[in-house]
Formats: sequence, C-alpha cells, structure tokens
Amino acid sequence: MNKFIFTLCFSFILNSFSQDKYPQSYFQNPLDVPLYLSGTFGELRSNHFHSGLDLKTQQREGLKVFAAAQGYVSRIRVSHYGFGKALYITHPNGYTTVYAHLKKFNPAIESYLKKAQYKKESFEIQLFPSKDALTVTQGEIVAFSGSTGGFIGPHLHYEIRDGNSKPINPLLFGIKVKDTKEPRINTLMVYPVDSTSHVNQSNIPLQINFRTQNDGSLLASKISAFGKIGFGVNVYDQLNGALNKNGIYSLELSVNGQKKYFHDVETFSFAETKHLNQLIDYKRYADLNQRIQRCFVTEHNPLSIYKNVKDRGYVLVKDQLSYNVKIVAKDLKGNTSTLLIPVLGKKDTILVFEKEKTTNYRIKAAEFNTFSKDGVSISFPKNTFYDDFYLDFKTDNGEATVHKSNVLVHKNYTLTFDVSSYSKVAKEKLFIASYNSNGYPGFLNTTKKENSFYTSTKNLGKFALLSDIKKPSLELSNFKHKQWVTNFSKISLKVTDDLSGLKTYRGEIDGDWILLEYSPKHRTLTYDFSDKKFTTAKHLLKVIAVDNVGNTNTLKATFFRKK
Repeated sequence: MNKFIFTLCFSFILNSFSQDKYPQSYFQNPLDVPLYLSGTFGELRSNHFHSGLDLKTQQREGLKVFAAAQGYVSRIRVSHYGFGKALYITHPNGYTTVYAHLKKFNPAIESYLKKAQYKKESFEIQLFPSKDALTVTQGEIVAFSGSTGGFIGPHLHYEIRDGNSKPINPLLFGIKVKDTKEPRINTLMVYPVDSTSHVNQSNIPLQINFRTQNDGSLLASKISAFGKIGFGVNVYDQLNGALNKNGIYSLELSVNGQKKYFHDVETFSFAETKHLNQLIDYKRYADLNQRIQRCFVTEHNPLSIYKNVKDRGYVLVKDQLSYNVKIVAKDLKGNTSTLLIPVLGKKDTILVFEKEKTTNYRIKAAEFNTFSKDGVSISFPKNTFYDDFYLDFKTDNGEATVHKSNVLVHKNYTLTFDVSSYSKVAKEKLFIASYNSNGYPGFLNTTKKENSFYTSTKNLGKFALLSDIKKPSLELSNFKHKQWVTNFSKISLKVTDDLSGLKTYRGEIDGDWILLEYSPKHRTLTYDFSDKKFTTAKHLLKVIAVDNVGNTNTLKATFFRKK
C-alpha cells in the first residue's frame, strides 16, 4: 500500500511539474489509433539516445498521420537510411514536431517534394520550404505511416523539439499512454575504481546477485568492499499492450539516505548524444551485448542529463563501516523499481586483479600515436581514446586487426594500406573493408593515392583490402520485357550488390530521368506511374546501377502502356 501511495504521489508531482513547464493540450496525437509504444524517449540505442517516441502502427503501413498542431512544413528530408521519409512542422509556439519513417506525404507536400526531386534528379533530398509554402492546420492529414529508412518494421517515429532543436520527451506534453508496469532491473554490477579498491576481494567489476522481497523491492547479496567503488544496473521498462523492452525515465542512487547520483531523460542535445557510450559500461556492451547504466559519471563524460550528482556518484567505502546503497529506476508515469544493496566496509587482501596484456604498441591517450606493420599503418590523433592502454595490432595475409571493438573510441583515426604491389587495373577494384561481429565485410570510404589507400574510421577490429570485380545485379521484378503494364500503378526492379555495395543508380524512360525509390530492406527500385502521363504506348526503360568501386550494370527493357 505504501509503495502504491508513493507511486501516486511521485506521478502527481512529476505531472504537475511538467504541466508548468510544457503545454499539456497544445499538441494532439499524431495517430488516430490507440497509442502503444515500441520505443521511448531517451532509450539507449546504438551510439545515441532515442530522440522521440516510436508509435506502433498495428504492424501496418499507410495509417493517417496528423499534424499535431497548426504550423508550417519547415523541412522535408528523404533518405535511404536514418529517418527515411521525414517531415518537420514548426508551430507558432516555437516547437517543431517531427514525423519519420513515412510511406508518403499528403498530395500537396508530395507534389512539392517530387517537383524538387525531378529538378535535382535525385530521390534523396532535403528541402526547407518557406513559411507560407506549405501551411497546415491541427489535425490535417500530412502523411501516411511507413517503414522507410533502412531495415525497420512499420511504425511512426514522433518527436517534439524546442526552438534550439533540442528534442524533449513528448510524454511531457500530455500524450496519454497507458503504463502501469514498473521498470525491471536485471543485472547489478559493482566497479572498483582504482588499484586499491576492491569488492569481495576483487579489483575487477563484479556481478552481484539479488532477490525479490515481499514488498516487491529487490535485495542484493551483502558485499564487502573497500575504497572508491561505483554501481551500475541493466534495466528496462515495459508499457501496457506491448512486449518491447523500452528505456526508463530516471535512475537514482543514494547512500544511507543521501542522494549521490541522478539522471533523467527529459531532454538532451544532438551534439552530446554520441556520448551515450560513456553512460554505459561499453566494454560489457561490446563483449556481451548488455547495456549496464552506470550510476556514476566518468572523468570525460560531458552529458547534460545528470542532476545534483555528488562525488560523481562514487561511493567511498571505509573499513569497518556499513552502508545502505539504494538504486531507484522510474518511468515517466512514476512506476518504480528499487534495489537495496547492503555494503560492509572491510579492508582485505585483493585476490583477483585485472591482468593487463602488454604488446609492442602502447597508446598514450594525450599524445599522437602512429604504428606500422607489414604495409599497414594506423595513426591516432591526440585524445582518440580516453585512457592509456596497450594496443593489440596484428597483420596477416593483407588483413589487419586493430585491437578489439570493446574499447571506446572518441574520434576518428586513419588506417592506411600499402598498395604499391598492385597493378593499376587491380587498384581500381580495391577498397578497404571493416568486418562486423558476424564476420561480414562492409565498405569503408576509401581514399586512393598512387601507392596507398586510406580510410578514416572509429571502428576497431578486423580490416582488409578486398577486390570487387562483380557488377551490381539488376532484374525486372513485377513485369517482363515487352509486357503491357496499362493496369500497373508501379513497376519495380530488384537490385543487389553483395560486396562493396550500391553507390548510385539512375533510371530513365524514353531518355528522361525518372524517380526511382530505393528500399534497402527489400532491395528494390520502384517507379510510380502517377509521376508522368505518356503520349505513346511503347516505352524504353533504362536503369544504371553503380557500386562503390565503379562496377556498372545497365538494364534495358521495353514495356507498353495505353495513353
């Protein structure tokens, strides 16, 4: 009962605060279906915080998307990846709403967009209409939901940004989403901070077990510790009507009733979102694919989400003293999970140390570092890394391994391959590839000089010089050569390139450029017949596809269509 009353009180206080700070009835829902979330604001994503809400669209495309308030279309962006087809509407109160992964726009916006695409002869485009070019009213249909932007399922990504383009949690603006479920804490980690601190006689991070008590709180096994230590948890939230593991709103740590650490995801800037990896235990994430949110702030962490943090969240454990550590995870509705951690201060013998592997390559983070081996060179600018360490650098049969991907990289470095032994013809088809965790190579932008190729990257891991001599594949998909397509609304082709990847493509009908929409997920190029009226029945389709090393394939086909 006490926990229920606390939750109600917290929810009331939080909602009252948000009502004072953000308008509660200005924006309407962008969809007219019950709102269920597959993604929350501030959720931890790959190298960034999620900047909006992901609204479920019943696993369908084509749902009506409404303007949340009156305003004008201030930006239209169409890209193969990222947001896909995205719309930005600026409102009189200074906020901008963003709608992304759209299938298409309303007729007026679609016409404005296509006119610009045909003028530029490009599917990918970014436009900034004037204030009076595309005005909208609240509740007007501005688009239809989709799944554009790469390898994603149907949903609507929805944002609210302030006048400085900082995204703000849309749930603070009165959007109602049912949520009666508390966050779930899965894993507790404890971190000795320096060489003299220890937890259960260990100087390396330890996972600590915990159990659920009768009142629903979590109680960890008692630990003995000494010196400066930090805590972290893997935690997620779930909302009603969805099984998705979403992000929490806030995380707090207190010691003996005194708050030491707090962060929330009310807002953040896009300039800082790349520093998400300093919030988490990056090494554990890279090794185990588990995000542990640290309840302490590391030395170089510039994130603005922290509030009233004391001693950077670290706990200084003294010998023979007892400490009651409490971690509280909350969602925006005030649902709460509490983890209690009893700590006994005990200066003890350290039995487990991290054994540092030494190599011939020592990184000094504050200095410029460069190393070469067997025709491969790596150059790291100052402060590429946050700490000094021994770099594992190996070469084998033209492949290079630059350490492991579990070290956090702050800025790009340069990787160079000597290509003086290759012929001029062979060099034309070479590129530098980076291998992912599944062992698949991916193209890296490769700058080519006469005797060396280099790339700029933040990736660590395995690299190689690869040769791509195979041109992209182009095939007719929904029609055949010399077929009548009078009743077709669209024609499509399959396009693939399995090594260096598709770089550019161009489509023409009867010599005129046409708008082909590329879907990376389906590997298709699609043309919509509504773009043009034909005056003859016979037509020649020509499509050219070019991969990242210049291999080119051209497909020509005839089709017939009544005038």
